[in-house]
This record gives sequence, structure tokens and C-alpha cells, in this order.
Amino acid sequence: MKSTLLPLLLLGSALTGPVAAAPAGSATSQARLADPTGGIFVVAHRGCHNPAPAHGFPGHAPENSLSGLERCVALGVDMLETDIRRAADGTLVMFHDATVERTTDGSGKVAEMTWAQLSRLRLRDDEGGADAPLTDQHPVTLEQMLAAAKGRIMLNLDVKAPIYAEVADAVRRVGMQRQVVLKTEVGVYSQPLASLPPFDQVNFTPVLLNPPGTDDLLQTVRTQIGGKVRPVAIELPRMRAEQLPPLAALTRQQHVRLLVNTLWEGFVAGYGGDADAVRDPDAVWGRLYRAGIGAFQTDEPEALLRYRASLEKKR
Repeated sequence: MKSTLLPLLLLGSALTGPVAAAPAGSATSQARLADPTGGIFVVAHRGCHNPAPAHGFPGHAPENSLSGLERCVALGVDMLETDIRRAADGTLVMFHDATVERTTDGSGKVAEMTWAQLSRLRLRDDEGGADAPLTDQHPVTLEQMLAAAKGRIMLNLDVKAPIYAEVADAVRRVGMQRQVVLKTEVGVYSQPLASLPPFDQVNFTPVLLNPPGTDDLLQTVRTQIGGKVRPVAIELPRMRAEQLPPLAALTRQQHVRLLVNTLWEGFVAGYGGDADAVRDPDAVWGRLYRAGIGAFQTDEPEALLRYRASLEKKR
């Protein structure tokens, strides 16, 4: 059975204690993202939902929750990745799945429920599931997530429906165009989307398609960085190891970051994933970093931050 959320008192002490004093706000992360030579950039997958004992968080937090955001801020994570859907009344809400069963005590499709209905649900701990305990946390709107993040942490917005213009408008209304990253999948025949609305209104990251592991990723990247507006990073797909060196050479020459998931078994074949990285961070994150990837999306942000700090001490 997974742990329930921390009491508020413990959360408060973690946010104000000496370990939590390092975060410098989103401006530091924006500068780091813009400089591919600026060290490892840390992206927390669906927020900081895993334990972070070194920062006073021995238990889990619900994915895509405000408590997960607060934990990321306390850790000093550069960017929180989170998912967006649209409720029946048009409210933009933070859900990964099309239905609410996995992550809440409710049932039904997000798109068929109003915000009034969704807001009454309770979030399940961690990544949810029938055995995950219920917490005192409730679903979150994009408006609430943006307000909680403003000036404190960057957001990576994974839009799960064709509502990109609505999301970009919401971001622009609160003046956070440079503090968020909007992304979508691109293939070899896609236009350079960073130069096209609504993606030209915010930071944009193309997510490369690679079906069935043999797509011309080099040409896709050349197209995406060839428009009037350049993407802030390139997110890699599941890929063969031999596809990485030419991509790394191109993006290094063009001074743009590569981002990859180390979730599960990892997205670059043969390099390993989060579980391997926790045991031996240099063999996974270090090897990928030396191969030319500077940003990692992970479920283990505390371990990755610890590894980054160890590299910075050696400089």
C-alpha cells in the first residue's frame, strides 16, 4: 500500500528548511533551458509524485496535483510536466487519461463532466489505480496550475486534445509565455510549427515521431529548427541507439537542447531508464548527457538533481 500525503505541517517544514532554500524561481530555469551548455535540465513527469526523502517527503503525492507542484518547487526542479484536457463546460483541467477512474474516486470521461463535477472528486495517491489510497487533494484547472507555478517553476504542457489555441490563450492571459513549453508530435512532413500559431505565442518543443523506429529524424529536426521561430528544445521519441549520434551532432551545432524520457526502461534503446539510473546515475543520465542529451524527463527528479549537483561540484 502506498503512503498517503504528508501532513501540512511536514510539507511546510520541507518548503522552508535548509534543503529547500536552493530554488531561485523560473527565471533560472528559463536561462538554463536556453543554454544547451548550461548543464542538465530536470523535468519532473506529471509533477513530483514519487518520494523525495532528502527533502522531507517520504511518501507519494498525486500526479498532476498542486501538492506535486509544491514538492517540485521545494526540490528545485526546473520544469514540471503536466497534462491538459477540456471538461464538458470548456474548463481546461489537468488529467492525463481520457477518463477519471485511474486517478480519482470517480468514473466517467473528463470531456463529458463539468468542472463542478470534477472538482468534487478526490485524487488518488501517486499514479493512482484501484489500490492507491485517496488523498485530500482534488483535480486542478490549468488556471490554478499556472497561478501556482508563476515565477516559481516552468511548466511543460502535454495537451491531450486538439485545444492548443485555447491553452496558448490561457497562458498568454497570465503573461507566462516564456515560463511554459507547449509541445506536440511532429513527423518528417510536418511544417516548422514553432513559427506557426498558436505555437509561435509560447515556447515550443516538437516531439519527434519515429514509426516504426526508422523515420528520418535528422530531416524532421532540420525542418523544425528551420523556421523564423526556433523551438526551445527537441524531444526525442523511442529510438535506436544508433539514431542518436547524428541528432546530437546536429543539435549541438545548432545550439538547441535535446530532451529525452528516462521513464520506465528509457527511450533510447540500451541506455536504461529511471530504475537503472537510481542505482547508477552516471551509467544512464551521465552516459546520455555525454552523448549529447541535456534534458531529462523523469519520475525520479530528486535523484537526478543529486546527480546534477555532483557534476557541478566537479567543475
